[in-house]
Amino acid sequence: MSGGEGIEVRGLVREFKGGVRAVDGIDLSVAPGEIYGFLGPNGAGKSTTVLVLTTLLPPTAGTARVAGFDVVQHGPEVRKAIGASLQESALDPFLTGREHMRLQCALHGLPKFERDARGSELLARVGLTEAGDRKVNTYSGGMKRRLDLALALVHGPRLLFLDEPTTGLDPQSRVALWDEVRRLADDGVTIFLTTQYLEEADVLAHRVGIIDRGKLVAEGTPAELKAGIGRPSVEAVPQDPGDRERLIRVLHRFGEDAAAASGAVAVRLPTGVGELADIVRALDAEHVRVADLRLHAPTLDDVFLAKTGRSLEGAAQGEQGEDGEDGGNGGEHGESGAVGGGGGGEQEPARASMQQV
Repeated sequence: MSGGEGIEVRGLVREFKGGVRAVDGIDLSVAPGEIYGFLGPNGAGKSTTVLVLTTLLPPTAGTARVAGFDVVQHGPEVRKAIGASLQESALDPFLTGREHMRLQCALHGLPKFERDARGSELLARVGLTEAGDRKVNTYSGGMKRRLDLALALVHGPRLLFLDEPTTGLDPQSRVALWDEVRRLADDGVTIFLTTQYLEEADVLAHRVGIIDRGKLVAEGTPAELKAGIGRPSVEAVPQDPGDRERLIRVLHRFGEDAAAASGAVAVRLPTGVGELADIVRALDAEHVRVADLRLHAPTLDDVFLAKTGRSLEGAAQGEQGEDGEDGGNGGEHGESGAVGGGGGGEQEPARASMQQV
């Protein structure tokens, strides 16, 4: 990879007590100026990878270079080059947004005469000018995430790590943050974005890496990944559950079995959407009434299903509890807490220590 503003990872491993590998030998490259979407369910290893790449956790094995610097050998240089907005923000509820900006500017060594101007510039950039003099305990979740992003940009980083930045946000706040991420990329900032939202990775990322149980299972542009698993599918729900077998026989004329929701039948079409009209005519001829008929184009969830045998949304629900466990079992919040010197789930000390360097 050319240039010194990207990321290069080879054979990266992070192992915790008990031999649990939260990150299990991943290789990836992020080009300068690229938005790289790191997609996976809770507990997959996304946040652990970010903590290693931001020097908050040492790797067990492998190498990682960020902005041209080795994360183990040149930690201070890495931290100067990057900004990070992690899952748990280190905001003081009793300080105003503007006071947070002044403090962050001071921690990064900006001259006093520059601090107010820089703070105002970034508050305006994330749409918080009017709220800048309000205490953070009056902010909505979306406003807090935007303030956290502004704090990460104080020193003009060349790379930006955003760890699930829109989790828990309402749709309007999510779209507003997406717009800001695009503007940053247009300005030449390299962005490493972790997410469990399929749509977020699809609309934002130039390339996507899909991680599951510590391993990188797929990588490419969203279009490449979806094309790689192929064709669209059609899914139908019989109006009368007793017609399910007849529905299966009709649909099997047009394609092979595909994953379907509970109570539904689905087949993958060999050519494309043009066969949908033929399917409707065949169902009508066999007097099979359907309560619902849908055409599905390939999605990133289909890619995840093809690579792992389960859907991303189902995996996220099934592994929800992992993040809250201690660092010994690979739960990502527990790992973060270990970095900050506290118990499971306490990320704020870790984040603050990085930004104060």
